Amino acid sequence: MKQLSAYLNEPAWMLEFRLQAFDLYEQMPMPTTNDEAWRRTDIRRLKLDEIGPSVNGGAGVGAAAGEPLPDFLGNQLTADKSGGTMLQVDGVVEQYELSDELKAQGVLFCDMHTAVQNYPELVQKHFMTEGVLVGEGKFAALHGAFWRGGTFLYVPKGVRAAAPVHTVLWNRSGRTFTHTLVVVEEGAEVIFMDEYASGEVSGAGLHNGVIELLVRDNASLIYAGLQDFATNMWQFNHERGRVGRDGKLDWVTSMMGTRLTKAFQTMELDQPGAWGRMSGIFFTNGRQHLDLDTQQNHNAGETVSDLLYKGALKDKSRTVWQGMIKAQPGSQKIDGFQANRNLMLDKTARADSIPGLEIEADDVRCTHASAIGKLDPEELFYLMSRGIPYKTAVEMSVQGFFDPLMRRIPFEGIRDRIFGRIVEKIGA
Repeated sequence: MKQLSAYLNEPAWMLEFRLQAFDLYEQMPMPTTNDEAWRRTDIRRLKLDEIGPSVNGGAGVGAAAGEPLPDFLGNQLTADKSGGTMLQVDGVVEQYELSDELKAQGVLFCDMHTAVQNYPELVQKHFMTEGVLVGEGKFAALHGAFWRGGTFLYVPKGVRAAAPVHTVLWNRSGRTFTHTLVVVEEGAEVIFMDEYASGEVSGAGLHNGVIELLVRDNASLIYAGLQDFATNMWQFNHERGRVGRDGKLDWVTSMMGTRLTKAFQTMELDQPGAWGRMSGIFFTNGRQHLDLDTQQNHNAGETVSDLLYKGALKDKSRTVWQGMIKAQPGSQKIDGFQANRNLMLDKTARADSIPGLEIEADDVRCTHASAIGKLDPEELFYLMSRGIPYKTAVEMSVQGFFDPLMRRIPFEGIRDRIFGRIVEKIGA
């Protein structure tokens, strides 16, 4: 940690934060299948000593020096031109732009290391203090010790960001510990697209990330996190959104890649009037293993949460979704919904869908649903009888399965990006 912190020229408080996080990491046992949250995900094959954190990232290495980025990465995903764009390679900024309009509005958009140097009070106040905490798990503590790269987005009180912002975090070395910290102050609004991707590298790779989305009273954030790592990657993520009084968080998650993913995604509705929506889409093939643990925590009355996660599975891949809606004591008149639906494209694939409710209030409406199904042979036969080739018929059926979720995503560019990747994986 000292070498990393010195290399990044960090202030003393960040070094101390890293050292304390590492002390906590060393005290925590590695998760095993004896732990309820990890019961369906076995990580004994993970060799942290071989694929642990990188001290210097890709320092001094231009993007052109390694595997080229796919053409689609960084393409505009909204009808409005991005007001801010940033490309990072292994935690090092390669391209950056912020419009004069957003600068004039006081929007802060930069990599996390620039934020630590230029806005230390803001970062120290919010960095792993109320979103994700280092004590949440061994990988959260490891992240706190070795985080490198990521995005800082701050929207001042009352500011409606004039245009969306967009980041691409490209993993070339196979080891990234990126951190996303978004603070949307009272009455502010912003749209943020956050892409994570990598090319194939020799050996195993590791991404250990944290995402913190802090939405204050009467504020609004639309956040889209799009992950498309190579199939050699292990991914461990802790993600949390907090929503204040009458605030809104529309949270989109797309997961297409990795060898194994374990992600904890939590929505905290902290004050009356808080509204949160979580929309998740995933497609696994080969021997991919994807484990998503979602929480919708109603910490105050008169709050609303709505979760819909849908996935398709091929080959011998496996997915796990564990969802929980919690109504804290006294949180009356809440409305919580969660649904997970899975489409099995091969008999050898497996999906576990585990919804849950913990209700400690008596005036609530909380419901959940889950389903695991397969392609309808009659639907395929009908399409093929109209002269549609089998592969196209399957693509159309899968598109129909995902359509209710796609309609929750407010941007055509994001919908097209996700479905284009699904079509590629259908044919893989």
